[in-house]
Amino acid sequence: MKILVVCQHYYPEPFRLPDICEELVSRGHEVTVITGEPNYPEGELYPGYENHKHAGEDEMIRGVRVHRCHTVPRKTGVLRRVLNYYSFAASGKKYAKSTACTAADGSAFDVIFVNQLSPVMMANPALAYKKKHGTPLVIYTLDLWPESLTAGGIRRGSLVYRHYHKVAERIYRAADRILVSSKMFRSYFEKEFGIADAAYLPQYAETLFTPDACRKTPNDTVDLMFAGNVGAAQGVDTIIRAAALTKEIPNLHWHIVGGGSELAHIRALAEDLHADNVIFHGRQPVEKMPEYYAMADAMLVTMKENPVISYTLPGKVQTYMAAGKPIVASADGETADVIRASGCGFVSPAGNEKMLVDNVLRLMEEKRFEALGAAALAYCERTFSKDKVMRDLITALEACAGQSESTKTPAIK
Repeated sequence: MKILVVCQHYYPEPFRLPDICEELVSRGHEVTVITGEPNYPEGELYPGYENHKHAGEDEMIRGVRVHRCHTVPRKTGVLRRVLNYYSFAASGKKYAKSTACTAADGSAFDVIFVNQLSPVMMANPALAYKKKHGTPLVIYTLDLWPESLTAGGIRRGSLVYRHYHKVAERIYRAADRILVSSKMFRSYFEKEFGIADAAYLPQYAETLFTPDACRKTPNDTVDLMFAGNVGAAQGVDTIIRAAALTKEIPNLHWHIVGGGSELAHIRALAEDLHADNVIFHGRQPVEKMPEYYAMADAMLVTMKENPVISYTLPGKVQTYMAAGKPIVASADGETADVIRASGCGFVSPAGNEKMLVDNVLRLMEEKRFEALGAAALAYCERTFSKDKVMRDLITALEACAGQSESTKTPAIK
């Protein structure tokens, strides 16, 4: 297949999509990506991309042709965020409609694949290409819109929310196939948009995360680690408050590896609460992350207390499991269900730092690190196998690429 991939974020930003695209190439498919200029999560253009010097250009990254569209960096504040969202949507749409947006042989693509994070408008270039060429469109939803707005304080039912509900409905209904990264997303699509055939396709862990690569050398400390984006939805303040309650416990360390819009606030909270047992490592390239995992006895997942955020299963859960690590979570919904089903750790309600501390103390008392880590790995291999996920994705893309509007059938269940 000749696949056009659309996503505002791509390498060197810290997302799984490059691994998916490179795997598609390794399996004989041609992949072209329409993406933005890298600036996530800190909001500044990455070194090598300053001053928009590669905007409008193609680069070849490990067999994947990547086209960079002009993007206003996020920086801080609502206005910059809005400019960031709409600048990519507009420049990407312009490129998608141009004669330069073709497969390597100059022909049209067979299928469009949108890796839909936030904002949902990042799918607009895909809709423009579909409208021009009639190419079937698959949207893989990792962030629900407009519900993701509620994590940032937008009230459900407000004018802004209602506007983006219409935007999201238009985009989702334009798709020939919706894939979702959480089982709970399916009921949301049916309730909000009348889309009843969204198919579950979980995320998988990159293959560089293995128990051997991430094994901790035993020492006399217990190290807990949160790794990933530090944003509003992640509820990392719960970790800081829990750490402050345990600062008198010797040899217990809490590690935060990652960056994001809430990092400055989280650092300030740790300082205000005198949580000196929290160690901030900043954002690290994905290829170095196994080294950081190897510092940890167990991994942390926290989510903001929010009914719709609870629908989400963060990709870090699969990565933690693939590394063979126990998980201690302060989360509701899908995340809690998966951790309980796997038997790989302990779960408390989102936003409750006291119960999170209780589970950490239980982990320290029971000392079942190896058994819990083994349960995590076993569940990951059964449920989140990279090979199975990729086969299901390719099946969905091939089914969509080979069907007409009158013969659409579900690709996966």
